Amino acid sequence: MEPGETIVEALQREVREEAGLHCEPVTLLSTEERGPSWIRFVFLARPTGGILKTLKEADAESLQAGWYPRISLPTPLRAHDILHLIELATQYRQQARHPLILPHELPCSLVCQRLVATFSSVQTVWVLVAMVGMPHLPVTACGFTPMEQRGGIRVAVLRLLQECLTLHGLIVETKGLLGLQHLGRDHADGICFNVLVTVAFQNPGSRDEPPKVRGENYFWWKVTEGDLHSQLLRRLQESSVVPVNR
Repeated sequence: MEPGETIVEALQREVREEAGLHCEPVTLLSTEERGPSWIRFVFLARPTGGILKTLKEADAESLQAGWYPRISLPTPLRAHDILHLIELATQYRQQARHPLILPHELPCSLVCQRLVATFSSVQTVWVLVAMVGMPHLPVTACGFTPMEQRGGIRVAVLRLLQECLTLHGLIVETKGLLGLQHLGRDHADGICFNVLVTVAFQNPGSRDEPPKVRGENYFWWKVTEGDLHSQLLRRLQESSVVPVNR
């Protein structure tokens, strides 16, 4: 990405420069991260115009572009990490695991995460809510320490949950993204990920209520509104999220 670009603008520019095609993104497929200083977005997109780049148009961006059957790609490949991504796109076209998700163009000054932290029991779902100011979903900034720079954005999730929960005896799992926001303009080049997180007891036994919250800054909100409840259950049961990989 270049300074001042939105994520979609960067996607369209790169495809135009390297392949000669205009395109429109269909959905975010996957996010890869190695801490807040290295993040890569993988999109499914469709061509809308342009002409495939030929060898006569070779430049510093690419030599040329072409269409290939996915089972017969040209060799040698510069990198083999694209093979998994091609299969991911193929699977999504055959059966979408999550709704269409594109970045919301909203400003954010930091790389941070907005947590939809859930606890579920049978058909009941609770969501962790922060109480500082107006009630809201908890937000945690990423990369405050060298350990967080190396350990990935999941470390920031654990840091926030440690503020209000005793994590010993709990299983915390980052399921994936429900959405994200980024603008890139006006000195607001941060990203906010909306992350679905599950909290569960290692040995649940007969416990059907969420773990006790320490202090007064957070509480567990029991989801009773029908449509929201069913959407959360479906997302949890089907892992209907954009995966985050390291």
